[in-house]
Amino acid sequence: MNNTVTLAEDLTLSRIGFGAMQLAGPNAFGPPRDRAAAVRVLREAVDLGVTHLDTSDYYGPFVTNEIIKEALHPYPSDLRIVTKVGFRRGPDGSWDPAVDDLRAQVESNLEHLGLDALDAVNLRVEGPGALARPFAELAALREQGLIRHLGLSNVTAEQVDEARALAPVVFVQNMYNLVLRADDSLVDDLAAAGIGYVPFFPLGGWSPLQSTVLDEVAASVGATPQQTALAWLLQRSPTMLPIPGTSSVAHLRENVAAADVSLPPAAVDRLDALAG
Repeated sequence: MNNTVTLAEDLTLSRIGFGAMQLAGPNAFGPPRDRAAAVRVLREAVDLGVTHLDTSDYYGPFVTNEIIKEALHPYPSDLRIVTKVGFRRGPDGSWDPAVDDLRAQVESNLEHLGLDALDAVNLRVEGPGALARPFAELAALREQGLIRHLGLSNVTAEQVDEARALAPVVFVQNMYNLVLRADDSLVDDLAAAGIGYVPFFPLGGWSPLQSTVLDEVAASVGATPQQTALAWLLQRSPTMLPIPGTSSVAHLRENVAAADVSLPPAAVDRLDALAG
């Protein structure tokens, strides 16, 4: 299996990325319990060859980006940092849609990461509302050189088409995993177009994946259930780019090693049957 995917001339990503959300406090709000441990996880990720780092200024808020800068700046030349805009956090930790100040959000990510331009920015969309205006605003920031590539998060296939009519889309970040597969058709369509699909909560997120079948298949291939679930994603599509997150170096190593797990056809068939 190829362990990288190239989505643009200057955008080659490791198949297994790292989602930084868990480096903040509970529910991605406030500081982590152990900031030094968070720094160690990020440095280990880079040492293991992870070149796709997913983050956002609204994790914390600002916490994960500040830790990323502390741990990794100046950044390795092959590291690609992908951030998101379109939300802000309320004082109670609420997740509030916010698409009226996208330039300010982009500039805030730049500041906290210590960058002059962002490798890629996903527009996080909440529901079927208007996408054209905020995505066009991000496209303008791309033309101005503040953003190199554009992506989408939490979108429908129709919204992807709408955005692609305005500017190139390099990847889509939606919820998808072994059990939750509403995006099956979209995954295939994006792969055919050479567009990445980034499944968030690839291991179930707040409700970790649990299945006797998953456990049995994992045992049969000599892997953990989590590695097996990630390996299934990698074999599902050539442009699939999981971003499992963790605050543990041991779990990080386990996740990255999933790229070396090969599932035989019979195992894939058993896992395919788990779709909810």
